[in-house]
Amino acid sequence: MENSRNLTSPFSTFHLIGIPALEEIHGWISIPFFCFYVIALLGNSMILFVIIREQSLHEPMYYFLSMLSASDLGLTISTMSTTLSVLWFDAREISLDGCIVQMFFLHGFTFVESGVLVAMAFDRFVAICDPLRYTTILTNARITQLGVAMVIRMIVLMLPLVLIFKKLSFCGPNNLSHSYCYYSDVIRLSCSDTKVSSMCGLAALILSTGIDTPCIVLSYILIIRSVLSIASPKEQHKAFSTCASHIGAVAIFYIPMISLSLVHRYGQLTPKIMHTMMANIYLMLPPVLNPIIYSVKTAQLRKVAGKLLLAK
Repeated sequence: MENSRNLTSPFSTFHLIGIPALEEIHGWISIPFFCFYVIALLGNSMILFVIIREQSLHEPMYYFLSMLSASDLGLTISTMSTTLSVLWFDAREISLDGCIVQMFFLHGFTFVESGVLVAMAFDRFVAICDPLRYTTILTNARITQLGVAMVIRMIVLMLPLVLIFKKLSFCGPNNLSHSYCYYSDVIRLSCSDTKVSSMCGLAALILSTGIDTPCIVLSYILIIRSVLSIASPKEQHKAFSTCASHIGAVAIFYIPMISLSLVHRYGQLTPKIMHTMMANIYLMLPPVLNPIIYSVKTAQLRKVAGKLLLAK
């Protein structure tokens, strides 16, 4: 009886995985992973530093960009420790509490980033479709309210998932499919009834990306309609070019996330290495590429960053 209670104890240990079938070369694989993490940390930290330091960048567009960089930093830091620990030291075990904390921040920052992308789409919509009222609509107070709303939404969506997850029992072996705790990956290991957990996870997804994605699509439908009414092709090109960075950020965030969700739900026959690679792409791609995209496409940000670096 005592052994049975221990097996179903909620205080279980989970076993992380590196790259399946490539365990012998984890040391070599860790090199590009480490480089990507460094690029993400340095790139997003640089954007935050430049925007905070430079008064000329204290505008709505750059405030939202700083929020995007902050959420990317959160995503990077929340997964970097366990991923590199697995690749460098073969440290595969993580406690239930450690797993819950990682899931809270991993999915929480994902919800925040999704909200930031909606806010950035709204920023582009106002700038293009109603430029005369841009400064009166997107005031500092309203931007602050949007940022607080994103954090509140993250907490409201994540707390029920965490509380329900704490009540699940795990009978082992608790072998995960990734080098971090991903909600749908963890609950499939439970020997309890996971219907409520799955429903809550689906509800959180619908109330975050399920709402955010149509809002972004609607913003761009209105933007395209407004831009096409502009007679001059030069003005059309200029208007669309201001949206290029945001479209790139949306693509590298939503496409891997949706692909990974579909693989987890319907790709049971997909090789494990495919699950692992898609999961790593989903978490590493936005933090690595967003600073590059915005630095290349935003001349003012690039100019200020160069000036500050040369001054140092």
